[in-house]
Amino acid sequence: MLEYIALIFAFLFAIGLCALLLGLPRILAPKAPSAVKSKPFECGKEAFALPGGNMPVHFYIVAMLFIVFDVEMVFLFPWAVLFRHLGLFGVAEMAVFMGFVVLGFFYVLKKRALEWE
Repeated sequence: MLEYIALIFAFLFAIGLCALLLGLPRILAPKAPSAVKSKPFECGKEAFALPGGNMPVHFYIVAMLFIVFDVEMVFLFPWAVLFRHLGLFGVAEMAVFMGFVVLGFFYVLKKRALEWE
């Protein structure tokens, strides 16, 4: 039971510290808004124009696909480390997983999501 009391104390301490660190600046920070402070500022130079245009949706699709396939490939490293200990069952399990990854990749190719136009 003593472990739970320590855990609750640590949890309450973390919440209190977060509240303190988020609340103190609201109380102590000077609030003096001005026209100069609200002007756009980038890289030490005056902004000469607003950003033009939107990013194409295709860019975001490719970025999301990269993240998805990259995260899936992260699962290969622990499997490779434990390859000898997992035996035939581990090989079959990874074959099924890689089958799903390859099927997903072929689906992406079929939908032409990776073609940049």
